[in-house]
Amino acid sequence: MSRKNLSPSTLKPPSNLPPRSTVAPAPPPSQPGNADGLMGDRERHRILMVCDFFYPNFGGVESHIYCLSQCLLKLGHKVVVLTHAYGNRSGVRYMTHGLRVYYIPWRPFLMQNALPTFYGTLPIMRTILVREKITLVHGHSAFSTLCHEALMHARTMGYKVVFTDHSLYGFADVGSIHMNKVLQFTLADVSQAICVSHTSKENTVLRSGLPPEKVYVVPNAVDTAMFTPAPEIPRSNDEIVIVVVSRLVYRKGADLLVEVIPEVCRLYPHVRFVVGGDGPKRVRLEEMREKHFLQDRVEMLGAIPHSRVRSVLISGHIFLNSSLTEAFCIAILEAASCGLLTVSTRVGGVPEVLPDDMVVLAEPDPVDLVRAIKKAITILPTIDPQDMHKRVKKLYDWHDVARRTEIVYDRAMKCPNQNLLERLGRYLSCGSWAGKLFCLVMIIDFLLFRLLQLVQPTNDIEEVPDMVMALGEGSSAGDDIPGQSSR
Repeated sequence: MSRKNLSPSTLKPPSNLPPRSTVAPAPPPSQPGNADGLMGDRERHRILMVCDFFYPNFGGVESHIYCLSQCLLKLGHKVVVLTHAYGNRSGVRYMTHGLRVYYIPWRPFLMQNALPTFYGTLPIMRTILVREKITLVHGHSAFSTLCHEALMHARTMGYKVVFTDHSLYGFADVGSIHMNKVLQFTLADVSQAICVSHTSKENTVLRSGLPPEKVYVVPNAVDTAMFTPAPEIPRSNDEIVIVVVSRLVYRKGADLLVEVIPEVCRLYPHVRFVVGGDGPKRVRLEEMREKHFLQDRVEMLGAIPHSRVRSVLISGHIFLNSSLTEAFCIAILEAASCGLLTVSTRVGGVPEVLPDDMVVLAEPDPVDLVRAIKKAITILPTIDPQDMHKRVKKLYDWHDVARRTEIVYDRAMKCPNQNLLERLGRYLSCGSWAGKLFCLVMIIDFLLFRLLQLVQPTNDIEEVPDMVMALGEGSSAGDDIPGQSSR
């Protein structure tokens, strides 16, 4: 398959499971000035990753950005991360392999998001883009206000932009309606978009009105070098340990756990639960444990540092995921990589993640979830943790994710440049009144950008010299993952 024949559909997995794809070399760049040069026959990109969610905070999005950045660095691209300040962590920091992170002095306002300012981030965004000689801006998460502002400013300044959606969102309630309209505004002028599952792609296309041919499916991955099975997992018939590692919030199905755990404990006296994580629903779980006298059978660990997640996983035999909505769910990948049989709710993109013999799916209903746990306990003796780890290692790899993302970058760089009037036409199509409002926002952003060019010409902004480091091919994407914040 030649590279010029690649389409978004070639990045889709042909079946329920996303395999590794063979990526042909990219052709030489057709637009001058889009990159500094070529790496062999590949175009070198200068990428700015933007999101409110990054280390020292920890979660799926944070891990995705970090591991993807590390692998892109190993492919020869330049990667810089932009996020808001966390506590005393402000300014420029350096991470493994010279990954430069800008913690701009914006404090979290709500749910780790910076306060929306529309135009307040324009001056610092412009300075960073010029200093780092960025050629492409990659925003992550529809819930990140910093991402939305960065993509808006980047398009105003003529940069190509890529957006990755990590979540699923509804359509009916007031919050969803407003959030979807904001996403429609952001993606109206995006170069390309990425989703982590086919379900996520359908959700994003419906919410934003983005043409499906501009949306690629590139799954998440797991650092299998970090999540390995225990040398010998005890398979005693006397005790079966079910592990739950999740934020204890409504969206993660904590209310389901309150009903499922007592019933399973009643049916199986030899089953014990280990629950790791924290959140507002922890109180309900504590009350359930007291009400049913399960203090000796339900262990509450609280918030778990990332460095301890593996040790918690390998202490069990079955991993239970009770989420009500998931675009992908990296947690079940980590559990499978540690050799645990997974029981999960059949929601969102979860059915796409693991083959049928590695996961038992159930509807997000307490009765069906108990049935799935019964089935998992029955087939548990047939599970080989080492074999499961090898299969996950074959199927999911961050280096493969980086190569597939590189294809999306190449296509984004080939998108034609458009002037302001051509771009405004896209925003007008967002709605009778919303379209006009979006056009007004973009016109003001463009005028402020021109004013900044007069006040501080581009030539007055000092460019940062590139940091060239030797990157080992055999090293893992998750080597020296920073941060010890709770999961």
